[in-house]
Amino acid sequence: MQKLDVVTFGEAMALFMAENPGPLDEVRHFTRELAGAETNVAIGLARLGLKSGWASKVGADAFGTFIMKRLAEENVNVDHVFKDDRYPTGFQLKEKALKGDPAVQYFRKGSAASFMSADDFQKDYFSSARHLHMTGIPLAISKHTRSFAQKALTHMKEAGRTVSFDPNLRPTLWASQQEMIEVVNEFAFKADYVLPGISEGELLTGYSSPRDIASFYLEKGVSLVVIKLGEQGAFYKNHSEEAEVKPFEVEKVVDTVGAGDGFAVGLISGLIEKLTLKEAVLRGNAIGSLAVQSPGDNDGYPDRQTLIDYMNLPI
Repeated sequence: MQKLDVVTFGEAMALFMAENPGPLDEVRHFTRELAGAETNVAIGLARLGLKSGWASKVGADAFGTFIMKRLAEENVNVDHVFKDDRYPTGFQLKEKALKGDPAVQYFRKGSAASFMSADDFQKDYFSSARHLHMTGIPLAISKHTRSFAQKALTHMKEAGRTVSFDPNLRPTLWASQQEMIEVVNEFAFKADYVLPGISEGELLTGYSSPRDIASFYLEKGVSLVVIKLGEQGAFYKNHSEEAEVKPFEVEKVVDTVGAGDGFAVGLISGLIEKLTLKEAVLRGNAIGSLAVQSPGDNDGYPDRQTLIDYMNLPI
């Protein structure tokens, strides 16, 4: 079995991006792409030359085939992706926003990925990876995907692997805000690295300052907390150091979707490659800033040389 640097899991969907601004019900032409927080991370890592793998289920349909082909083109390992002919692959529509976050409509209920359960977990595949990256999305999709997430997290911790956790909150997928907070924190407390956005951190901890949010998780046993501050960069804190890392200036924001996943790509790759904490967070800021300058969820993620050239720019 191929050795992997990072493994992740979740739901991928076909993404239809509006070619023109305006309400989605009035758009006639769309461009098809791939969407999924975890696939974004797997793709971003693969573009940097790391060996990444993604586990999931897709439907035995055109969208499922499209997803598998796109990931293969990006050199993401899909040996733990299974086709299920009982359920379809999900998809989503995204508007073309001229300013701010674009409106997105999801068509994912009852998807093949939502039926991925603990029974589908293959420990040998996950054991082949040095690191597990997970998000809060599978925790919200269904009881099946939550059981898979629990199995993956428990196995990787017992195997001595590091785990990063991005809350990636999706309130509309949860029965209540309280359930979301309790379940997401239950998983976050068991991770090594927790990567919330500032607004997510406020909601999950009740604190408003990055330092207090980080301390909340560090007191629960987390080793490192990195808080994404958007245009202000990022703040990190572990048990021995803390700092705010400045952002890369962006003249024009095209689309903010995928920026947080891009940040995770930079941070995780930096930590795997033994960069200092500050250098790893700075790399996260760089890839996040590249992401917001492109329309697709992962279009702006760089290859190794592009990243090197970009980070040599004055900041």
